[in-house]
Amino acid sequence: MTAAVITIVVVLAVIVLIALALSVRMVQQYERGIVFRFGRVLEAVRAPGLRLIVPVADRMAKVSMQTTVVGVPPQGAITRDNVTLTVDAVVYYRVVDPVKVLVNVLDYHAAVLQVAQTSMRSVIGRTDLDTLLSDRERVNTELKNVIDAPTEQPWGLLVERVEVKDVALPDAMKRSMSRQAEAERERRARVIAADAEYQASRRLADASKTMSQTPGAFQLRLLQTVVEVAAEKNSTLVMPFPVELLRFFDQIIQGGATIATAAGDGRGPRSGKDEPAGKVTQAPPAR
Repeated sequence: MTAAVITIVVVLAVIVLIALALSVRMVQQYERGIVFRFGRVLEAVRAPGLRLIVPVADRMAKVSMQTTVVGVPPQGAITRDNVTLTVDAVVYYRVVDPVKVLVNVLDYHAAVLQVAQTSMRSVIGRTDLDTLLSDRERVNTELKNVIDAPTEQPWGLLVERVEVKDVALPDAMKRSMSRQAEAERERRARVIAADAEYQASRRLADASKTMSQTPGAFQLRLLQTVVEVAAEKNSTLVMPFPVELLRFFDQIIQGGATIATAAGDGRGPRSGKDEPAGKVTQAPPAR
């Protein structure tokens, strides 16, 4: 009798241990547990920790609540200005409703990837190449909104961020863009040089006006220029010559030629010998 009791106790203990093994579930901190009782979803979502379910009748599925990163393969697209390029991106999303994730979509990882691929082609087709290259943040925001629209409410997913990683352009387009950039740089350089010349001319004009008010300023500037030239180890010394002095000599020469011409025509004093008509004798310059 005692042996039979012991056997029954042992059998009951084994059954209890098996039942406990079938009913105990461990839910991690980053997970949520969804219990299906005879195929129907229970309303209560199991929080992290040690949880019990009814053996045989219940089945628990765990859903990770961590942010998932999905890399979108390179997609060929045509921009609004008819430029063919290849774009790849990264999508960051997480689960906000574990019940919808398990019930409404079969494989939400693959579903998000497919939605990201189609949405990226659509958004790139509505964007210019310049906008895609310069205003990348606006393109990322538009991609996030387009991908998040069909996934948040029906699937229980939240797209946190979308980043366009790389934009691959054809070689011909790269050469065209490089020539455009070079031309733009050259245009800026010419504008800057012209502006510098304009500012320098304005400064020189202001300086000449200031120096014209002092008679000795030009002479001091001349001597300063001579000192600067003589400071170099040159065998030739350049002496600036005032332009006003050249003009003075030219007026003297022209005045002497006018007097000689008048004398040859008989309208002025004549020399001892008669000179042939039409011959002009220039007077030597005054010394």
